[in-house]
Order: sequence, then structure tokens, then C-alpha cells
Amino acid sequence: MGEKRNIARAAGLMSAATFISRILGFVRDMTMAFFFGTSGVSDSFFLAFKVPNMLREIFAEGSMSAAVVPVLTGYEKDDPGEARRLVRVLLGFVLLVVGAVCVLGIIFAGPIVSVIGYGLLKDPEKAGTFALTVAQVRVMMPFLLFVSLATMLMAALNTKRVFFIPALSPAMFNLTLIATIFALASRLDQPIMAAAIGVVIGGVMQFLVQTPSHLAKGGSLKPSFEFSHPGLRRIGILVLPVTFGMAVSQVNIVVGAFLAAFLPEGSITYLFYSMRLTQFPIGVFGVAMGIAVLPSLSSHAHEGDFESLKEDFSFALRLLFFIGVPAMAGLIALRVPIVATLFQRGEFTEASTAGTAHALLFYSVGIWATMGVKVLASTFYSMKDTKTPVKAAVAALIINVLLSLWLMGPMLHAGLALAQSLSAILNFTLLFLFLRSSLKGFGARRILKTLLQAAVAATIMGLVGSLAAGLPLWTEAGRTLEKASTLGAVIFGCVALYTVASLAMKSEELTFVLKLIKDRSKRSHP
Repeated sequence: MGEKRNIARAAGLMSAATFISRILGFVRDMTMAFFFGTSGVSDSFFLAFKVPNMLREIFAEGSMSAAVVPVLTGYEKDDPGEARRLVRVLLGFVLLVVGAVCVLGIIFAGPIVSVIGYGLLKDPEKAGTFALTVAQVRVMMPFLLFVSLATMLMAALNTKRVFFIPALSPAMFNLTLIATIFALASRLDQPIMAAAIGVVIGGVMQFLVQTPSHLAKGGSLKPSFEFSHPGLRRIGILVLPVTFGMAVSQVNIVVGAFLAAFLPEGSITYLFYSMRLTQFPIGVFGVAMGIAVLPSLSSHAHEGDFESLKEDFSFALRLLFFIGVPAMAGLIALRVPIVATLFQRGEFTEASTAGTAHALLFYSVGIWATMGVKVLASTFYSMKDTKTPVKAAVAALIINVLLSLWLMGPMLHAGLALAQSLSAILNFTLLFLFLRSSLKGFGARRILKTLLQAAVAATIMGLVGSLAAGLPLWTEAGRTLEKASTLGAVIFGCVALYTVASLAMKSEELTFVLKLIKDRSKRSHP
């Protein structure tokens, strides 16, 4: 029970910090929507940002967390001094390798955009969008280096069970980007370049905000180039398949952008904003749980305590489904009110809302699976098995490409969203079956029971919530405060309804959450 509380507490801190960051992310997106709408200009930014952001996922957040945390956890338990030395070696390695990638990205920005934005080259009317995309890639590439260094500090702090500040660091990125757009957009010949500049400065801030915590924990920012360190070799063995797996995962996203470039103008932007909305629950709950549970699972695996590993994995996945499934249902039911409230102003029109909400419907279908993959992958990584997630990711990629090509014709950009959701469900199913084969008796029936209970309660909630989505308020211009207050009241009512339905079904996870809240309240008011 103690370790479950630790996992829940860590996930709670991560979720709180991520929630703040995601809210600021929405403010950032609202700023982008107001200034640039859903046009070729906005398409150019979102396509350009995919280059450093894709590489960030490959070289930084995904691979570093998966490979570094299990190895560092072992060093922290056996020799904390050697763990600090290894972090310095990793900082030096990131500076050299990722720095070189940034330089190559700047040099070859044109060919890179020619590949991911091939549809822009095929349409003479989009020549200006292509040139603007190349220019923004060159400006934004240094972001990759700074965010990689930031992720390295995040992994080191997570190993020491410090979660809040690292999870809060993306908030600094969002704040910086917002401020830069307001400060520079009106002063530049190409206002969208203000956003590109803000991305780089935001990456710097994401690194700097974590340095005090890192130094306070005895860490050092002085890089070491002692690449013969055995820990680096161990991480290298783990990181290669993880990096490949992350690359496969990012190709899934790039496939959507590549194909969307052949669709009507604005399609890339519709997909970006709708995906951002689904990333809110995925980031606040799925990614937070995956990161929070990894040190505990790694510790159990290091000690050979697989019974505790199985118990903590099952608990993490069940708690994730209990929270994540209603979030998915809420996005589906309230997709139009959410998009209209957040974005419909300035250059973002009612047609923009309709296009974004349509994509959001189909992206939302796969939220539960994407969340589940985070915990399943962390479980494999804790056992230093980085190959199995790659196999599942490759299968998901193949399905995504085939379905995208099949569905984009009749469904346009919404077909690309549906294809990605279905591939995520396949990824989850394969990982679940693989883990069940290697870890006998981790309580699969109990997990499926929680998923079914959550689905029933969330369906009831979603059906009631969808009644509010039919109000004429959402199709009218302005009235932002009225929309926000109405949407807030509807969401509160939906949460209350889900809670009551879960109580009626005697949900174990709800009982745990309520007990956790009660115990914390007792400690706060002795």
C-alpha cells in the first residue's frame, strides 16, 4: 500500500504540474489561433515545428526517460556518487550528439521539408508556404539541443523522486512562446517568425528552470566527455531500440502531416489543434503516470521483486483507465463547445471550429489506448526490455499508413485522425498481450473489469454531456465568458455524474482516490 501511495503521490504531482503546463499550452494555442487562424501561414509553423519536435521525442523525452531512468536508478541505489558522475557524462554526450544533429537540421532544412511537406511542392499556390516552413525549421532547430538538456535533468531528478519542478518546466516554454508572439509579431515582416523565435527561447527556459533543483540535489552542470563510462554503454544498449521505437512512433505523426499537405488548406492546422486537445488528458494523466511509475518499477526489477512490480503495474494501469476513459468520453461529447470556447475568435472562424472538432472526434477514440501504452512501455523499460515496445510500434505504424491511405479519401483529415487512433489501439493490445505472456498473473481480468466499469460510467456521462453540446451558444461569435462559464458548469456536472455512476458500481479505484483525499485532509487538518 505504501508504494501505491508513493506512485499515486508522484503521479498527482506530475499531473498537477502538467495540468498547469497544459492550461498554458491552451493559452498558447489560443494566441496562435487568434494571430494566425487556420491558414497557409499557420500550416507552415505547425509543419516546421514537427521537425525539432519529432526529433525531441526521438532523442530526448522518449528515449532518455526509458533508457536513463532504469540505469540511473541502479546507480543511485548502489553508488550515488557514480550516479552523479554518469549524469555529467550524459550531459556531455547530449551536447556533442544532439548539437551535431541541430547543425545538420539547419543545413538540410530544405530537403527535410521537401520530404515531410511534399504536398506543398506539388501545388504552385503553396510555394510561399514551403519557403516559410524551411525558414522556420532553420530558426527552431536549436530548440532540440536545449530541450534535450532539459530532459536529461528531468530524468536525473525523477530518479531522485523529484517530479513537480521537471513536470512544470514545459510551462516556462509555453509562457515564453506566448510572450514572444505578443512582443514580436507586430514588429516582423513575417509575424509567424515570432513564434519560431519563441520556440527556441522557450527551450532555453525549460532547461534553466530545472537547474536550481538539480544543483540542490548535488548535481553538476559541468559536462564530462568520459565516454568510456560503463553506465553510458549500458544506456546505449537500451537506448538504441527505444530510439528506433520512438522514431517509428513519430513517423506515425509525420505520416499524418505528410498526407494532410495534399488535402485542402487548413487541414494540417485542424489536425494540430485537435491533437493538442487530446494531448491534454494524455499528458496530464498518461505521460504523468508513465513517468511516475517508472522509478518504482525499475527499483522492483533491480531487486528482482517481480510480484511487487506486477502489483504496481496493475494498480497504475487501473487508476489510469479510471481517470482517462471519462476524459476521452468528455472530449467526444463536448468537442464543439471545447473548440469554440478555446479558439473561435480572431482569424479562427466557425468553419475552423467545425474542421477541428471533426478531427477531435476521431483522435479521441484512441486516447485510452495511448494512455495505456505509456504504462505498458514503462513496465517493459523497467525490466530493461526495450525491444518489445519497438515490435508493437512497427506493427502500429504499418496499420496507420495503410488506414491513412484508405480513409483520407472519403474522410479527408478526419480519416487521418481515425487511422492514428486505431493504430494506437493495436499498439496497446499487442503490448498487453506480450506483457501477459512474460509476466504471468498480473491481474488482467481485474484491469479489464476496471476498463469496462469506467467505459459504462463514462458513456452515461457522455450521453448527458452531449445534450449541452447542442446549445446554439456554441455557433455564435463572441460571448467567450458565457461560453467558458457554461462549459465549466457542464464539465463539473459530468464529473459529478461519473463519480456517482462509479460509486454505484463500487469502483475500487474511486474508493482508493477518496481514501487518499481523506487521509491527506486529515494530515492537513490534525
